[in-house]
Amino acid sequence: MTAMSKKDKKDLGIGAAVLLLLMSAMAVAAAPRSGSPPDDTNLKMSSQIHKALATLPYYGVFDNLEYKIEGGTVTLSGQVVRPITKSDAEHRVAKIEGVDRVVDNIEVLPLSSFDDSIRARTYRAVFRSGGLYRYAMGANPSIHIIVDNGRVTLEGVVSSQMDSQLAYMAADRVSGVFHVTNNLRVVKGS
Repeated sequence: MTAMSKKDKKDLGIGAAVLLLLMSAMAVAAAPRSGSPPDDTNLKMSSQIHKALATLPYYGVFDNLEYKIEGGTVTLSGQVVRPITKSDAEHRVAKIEGVDRVVDNIEVLPLSSFDDSIRARTYRAVFRSGGLYRYAMGANPSIHIIVDNGRVTLEGVVSSQMDSQLAYMAADRVSGVFHVTNNLRVVKGS
């Protein structure tokens, strides 16, 4: 067995930190909204719903999905760019054990080359600001950018109020943006 060099140990430490950050981001990607108090059944169902939504093939940084569990009824909400994401979310959640009914309140954002341009510019502006690039890592970033008719909404989680403010200021500087709403939640350890 060979000894590890200082560089190898440093690379291993950085890799572990990135993996931890990615796991934290995935844990909050499709966030539940407050509903009935959690019990073992709701926790299990919530975990399955979260996994079903976070692993949708077309769910990405420009989409936002949330859910609420009330008994056997799951209410889906949020905004998506593609109609297929909306229908896939509903179908996947409907197959989960314990789900009797799915109320699909997910909004499909209108097609707009203007909004597409704002999405791309806002993405670059936010994830190039300060140390915010770390929130873009992984298949499901912890900051989601929703653009609807020139209005930007930031959804998701960050690890500090400073990161939330940096993301807001970066999005607010993008040309063509009419208004920015910052719904980023601060969760320590994310």
